[in-house]
Amino acid sequence: MDALHEKKAALTARLRAYGRLLVAFSAGVDSTFLLAAAQEALGENVLAVSAQAPFVPAREQEEAVRFCQARGIRHHLIRMNYEEIPNFTSNPPDRCYFCKKAIFSAFLEEARRNDIPYVAEGSNLDDLSDYRPGLKAIQELGIVSPLKEAGLGKADIRALSREMGLPSWNKPSFACLASRFVYGESITQEKLQRIEQAEDRLLSLGFTQFRVRLHGDMARIELLPEEMTRLMDPALREEIRSFFHQLGFVYVTLDLDGFRSGSMNRTLKQEP
Repeated sequence: MDALHEKKAALTARLRAYGRLLVAFSAGVDSTFLLAAAQEALGENVLAVSAQAPFVPAREQEEAVRFCQARGIRHHLIRMNYEEIPNFTSNPPDRCYFCKKAIFSAFLEEARRNDIPYVAEGSNLDDLSDYRPGLKAIQELGIVSPLKEAGLGKADIRALSREMGLPSWNKPSFACLASRFVYGESITQEKLQRIEQAEDRLLSLGFTQFRVRLHGDMARIELLPEEMTRLMDPALREEIRSFFHQLGFVYVTLDLDGFRSGSMNRTLKQEP
């Protein structure tokens, strides 16, 4: 057995040991793989739970519902009122800590209502390399992280997802919409909707991995370097510029550094 499949076997053994499991499901690459692996290991003893809130793109919520329906997985949606989450709207650097604490506290309560002893989430080894205050909340609440504990990184998860025929194996990474805000920028439903509509338009135009970051009245677009040249097409550039202005952005910019996860953390790390 090669190293990759040894990790998969370790994951399966760990999942079986839980007996009954609630999986936090966002429809992203990691949580989709975790949920599918949990269903393989535990069958009907798995419950998928997703947060329903303005900071979760509607397309991701719909994809989560479709995936569970197609595979016959029990799936509950938990509505979250972001205005009731401490320090969420003021958006300090540790906002994610408070958000994760609120979401996973709700998931723990849902697990208790369904007599499920464990709640799992999809962090992997690569998540340890960036500033992620939400991981502290997950640890404090006793949430299990089977992918990380089995030694799986993002490349491993994509490779195994492809073997399993999961539609998410090559899916771009899309984080919570709140991660598009520069720290200290207040988060409102109107701003979240503006970002979601802007990113939906880029997706519809064929861009793959990207972010629209909000800095006051400016939109900073992050694209993969190989996709930047597409914006040199006058018609496409005009379509994007016009649509973003209609959404209320005064300035529309392209970040020459390109897409990178967690780019808002550069202000904390003071990178060059």
